[in-house]
Amino acid sequence: MVDEIADAGAMPIVACVTVGDFEENCYLYACPHTREAAIIDPGDEPERILATIQELQLIPKYIINTHGHIDHICAIDAVSAVYPVPLAIHPADVPLYNDEETAQAYGHALPFVKRSPDILLNAGDTITFGTITLAVLHTPGHTPGGICLVHEPYCVFSGDTLFYRSIGRTDFPGGDYKQIEHSIRHTLYTLDDELVVFPGHGQPTTIIEEKYENPFVSAEE
Repeated sequence: MVDEIADAGAMPIVACVTVGDFEENCYLYACPHTREAAIIDPGDEPERILATIQELQLIPKYIINTHGHIDHICAIDAVSAVYPVPLAIHPADVPLYNDEETAQAYGHALPFVKRSPDILLNAGDTITFGTITLAVLHTPGHTPGGICLVHEPYCVFSGDTLFYRSIGRTDFPGGDYKQIEHSIRHTLYTLDDELVVFPGHGQPTTIIEEKYENPFVSAEE
């Protein structure tokens, strides 16, 4: 599925390409004036991601991973072959590019990603392309290096931290329920209520909806 969510006036361009067996959301987020874009979590089916970039006439400037799980990273090399732009991820999740346990579980050859990251993202960092600046939030819990990307006053890309009425799994190696609960309640739920949440799987939501309707983590302890 390809869904161009917003492309009107000065609004940023958002396209979601849902890929692979895990139905992971790869996002293309672009400046409406320059068409410069970030490719967020290219997880599978690189030909579809590339076709959408070309269809929308975008100019990729970065590839960014919200975390390093297999379903979010396996199209990086193929996309990079066409657009050799800087690759960014939190340092704690770099080992997941070459995770033997996951490779054995899914019968996948290593490494998942051959190239090394160019940028190691930490909380408080920013990435700018065109008129857009994404702020990096470190939101561990699903993985140690999970991040979310905020563009105020529009949206937050939440990776596998926060979903529509759900949260990321914490039963994988490196997962921690108390950490993800803290990340959601004390980091994501402090953001502007009206921000649209674009998650790594499933449909968009908003901060205010999840604060009061998410059955796993509410705004109040």
